[in-house]
Amino acid sequence: MSYIDRLNPHMADPQAANFVPLSPLSFLKRTAQVFGDHTATIYNGEKRSWRALYSRCCAFADALTKHGVDRGDVVSVLAFNTPEMVELQFSVAMAGGVLNTINTRLDPETIAGIIDHAEPVALVFDVELADVVTDALTRSSHSVAHCVVINLPGSPQSDLGSDFEAFVESGNPESEWSLPPSEWDAFGLNYTSGTGGRPKGVVIHHRGAYLMAMGTVPAWSVPMHPVYLYTVPLFHCNGWGHAWMNALVAGAVVCMRKVEAGAIFEAINRYRVTHFGGAPVVLSMLVNAPAECRKTFDHKVCVMTAGAPPPPAILDRTEQLGLDVMQVYGLTETYGHIMHCAWNSDWDELEFGDRSKIKARQGVQFTHTEEVAVVDLETGEPVASDGRSEGEIVIRSNTVMKGYHKDHNATQEAFKGGFFRSGDVAVRHPDGYIEIKDRLKDVIISGGENVSSVEVENVLYRLPGVACAAVVARPDEKWGEVPVGFIELSFDAAELDETQVIQFCRENLAGFKTPKQIVFGEIPKTSTGKVQKFMLRDGLRIPT
Repeated sequence: MSYIDRLNPHMADPQAANFVPLSPLSFLKRTAQVFGDHTATIYNGEKRSWRALYSRCCAFADALTKHGVDRGDVVSVLAFNTPEMVELQFSVAMAGGVLNTINTRLDPETIAGIIDHAEPVALVFDVELADVVTDALTRSSHSVAHCVVINLPGSPQSDLGSDFEAFVESGNPESEWSLPPSEWDAFGLNYTSGTGGRPKGVVIHHRGAYLMAMGTVPAWSVPMHPVYLYTVPLFHCNGWGHAWMNALVAGAVVCMRKVEAGAIFEAINRYRVTHFGGAPVVLSMLVNAPAECRKTFDHKVCVMTAGAPPPPAILDRTEQLGLDVMQVYGLTETYGHIMHCAWNSDWDELEFGDRSKIKARQGVQFTHTEEVAVVDLETGEPVASDGRSEGEIVIRSNTVMKGYHKDHNATQEAFKGGFFRSGDVAVRHPDGYIEIKDRLKDVIISGGENVSSVEVENVLYRLPGVACAAVVARPDEKWGEVPVGFIELSFDAAELDETQVIQFCRENLAGFKTPKQIVFGEIPKTSTGKVQKFMLRDGLRIPT
């Protein structure tokens, strides 16, 4: 006990008057009260105010409670970026539930595995994904108590569960809800690819979600009432926390169900979008769009990019479109971005190409990130800030996950040494800016989505006659990286051809996980039989 506390023992413990659990739910409540008439969501030309969105969230939370969702229960979601998905970023937590958004691009078997692991009480899904969900539930051993379907007006309805709008109407829009008893309580459960090929369940808390939104505002120079275009999938790190951020600044969220270059250009012009985020593949999509799709802008458009280090050439061409790009770095385990390429005005006069090289760096920590270091893999000591000495990025922050769901050993390993171990190899430049050079994990980042090389290799090994298989990343101008498979056949194996192998993978994997190239031949190995993946990577070239 400190000297002050010894003199004032009545001050030692926090009171209801001076300690309130941090949660992004507070942003939503305040904005509904203060800026209730401001636009919250825009979709297909229809607008909804923050007051209306808040009422709908209260009603949905009340309906969840009536259907038996208790505090700490998981609610899984498979949906696109529609207003309903934005509302779910708040309503599930208002009911005390834990939001589990699932990648809409996954295959039914993987979705079934996530459902079995997460054990959701309820499942919300978009009607367009009804067949995938039906298949996944058939494969799953877990029984979901209730399903809710986001139906499309004028399209065939699904009878697999309650209609989303009817579910909202069944709840009380003025229902009372409360902040979590502890800001450390789970807010979300997000699955990411592990090095073993199986997705890991990352548990995030209310405190981290609150601070992620707070830290994004100054780093990205977000004003009050921005117009934000949601091109980042809301199933990915809760859409980088930008729904929470927009609730904080009463922004207008333009929802985009399908991400296409023409639609992005049109939305920016029509709604005068000020901010949007996206993986480098989105930037590539814009700069390579047909001339008839491209538009120029007479207002400032700020872009946040992450997922894989964007090529400087793409950043150069993006800037020439009139987009102000800031690269950020993060992981699912850190709620998304914890580091950004903070711009120095001294660099304004540099040539396009030189500025792009700097913007390709991951940069320095956000204000909500306590410490990011690059440490020697053997000694654990910080590497020299010389732009050459490589080490692993380690992180200490209030926006680091609680841990991996049902995986104590993996959690302890990730937190070894008092930091979160990222598994990414980087250098630190003399100005303190960090730049990623490689990954310790063999996870491929394609179009902003993680692809486990082990998972793909496991599929390749299912082909008759495969003696050895390896999958590595090949640089790709559009997707950032794509998986490439290497196959070594046994001496008595029947011949396989590339088309046959790719088709087999496509039948057993999500499209973005399917190798784009198959190379046959002897795979280099160490004397102990370990595959030398660096040699495979060195032999790959960007196709012309």
